[in-house]
This record gives sequence, structure tokens and C-alpha cells, in this order.
Amino acid sequence: MGALRTPREKWIEQGLQALATGGVVAVRVETLAKALGVTKGGFYGYFDDRDALLEAMLDAWERESVDDVLDRVAQETGDAKERVRLAGMLTFPAGRLLQVDLAVRDWARRDVRAAERLRRVDNRRMQLARDMISTFCSDPDEVEARSLLAFCLAIGHHFLAADHPDRSDAAVRARAANLILDIQPSDAPPRGAARENEGLG
Repeated sequence: MGALRTPREKWIEQGLQALATGGVVAVRVETLAKALGVTKGGFYGYFDDRDALLEAMLDAWERESVDDVLDRVAQETGDAKERVRLAGMLTFPAGRLLQVDLAVRDWARRDVRAAERLRRVDNRRMQLARDMISTFCSDPDEVEARSLLAFCLAIGHHFLAADHPDRSDAAVRARAANLILDIQPSDAPPRGAARENEGLG
């Protein structure tokens, strides 16, 4: 019986891990094969070249960070504001998916293909925010502004190193999310629950 081939998905996942930790320059067929403990010959049974792998990686990233999120949010029975929070938590969770997302953003600064994909993904994410925020906000200009602020909060806080005197970072982000979602302090979760409920950031 012949040896089992390394599944295509394992090559893609290993590529995403390499992207997350070392940037696109770290995505090399030889390096991925070594990490998988196989020869690089199996790679060419699935991909014509490295560019084909990079395209498959972008497909996997978009599917996981948008399609899967949309499916999960669609199943949520909570109100629109809770669904916005859930979308934020699922889109930019701490860990692997966030690191891949940040790596794609860095890659997009130098690569047209990655930039085009990032624009498409971010446009889909913004539309999700618009769709949900418009259920409790009727002014189109305000919907757009709130959607932008929500997106900037979710992404931007990963790049900030500012301190918040006498306040935790999680508490400030939770308050910012409440402002975007028009949740009054009296309606917000208890202060101790801020990290669990911050959602957008």
C-alpha cells in the first residue's frame, strides 16, 4: 500500500502559519515541506507553483474570516447590537486568525493581489456592520460612520500602545463599543464583565 499523501488543506494551513509568524517571505515550499515532515514533491500534486498556494491561502483566509463569520452571525438569535459584538469577536479573535489577518494587511502593502483581496474582505466586513447597525440606526450617514468606527476599533487597537490612566484597556474598548452601538452605561454589562463583552475590540 502506497504512502498517504499530505492533504491539500495541510499545505494551506502550514502556509498560513508561516505567513502569520514570518510574513509572506516565509511561505516557501521547501520550508513548508520540512515543517510537515514530507518531501516537496507532494506539493506539486496540488499546486502548480507557489503563487497557486498563495491564492489558496487567501481563499482559506477569506472563507474563515468572512464566510464562516457570516454563517455564525446568521444563526445568532440575539438582537442586532449583540450580533455586531459577536461579529467583532469572531472576526478579530486573539490568536491564529488575528495574526493571519495582520500578516495579510502587511503583505497587501506590497502586493496588488493581496491588496485586492483585502479590499474585498474588508468591504464584506463593512457591509455586515452596515446591515446590522442599520437595524437600530436610520440615518445612512450615521450608519456609515458607526460602521467605520466599529471597524477601526476592532483593527486599530492592535496597533496602539497608549495607556489609559486608572482604566483598563478592555474597559475603555468596551465603553467605546457601547458608544458606537448606542448602549447607555445603565444598559451596559457590569464593569467586571468588560473583557468578555467588549466584542468590537
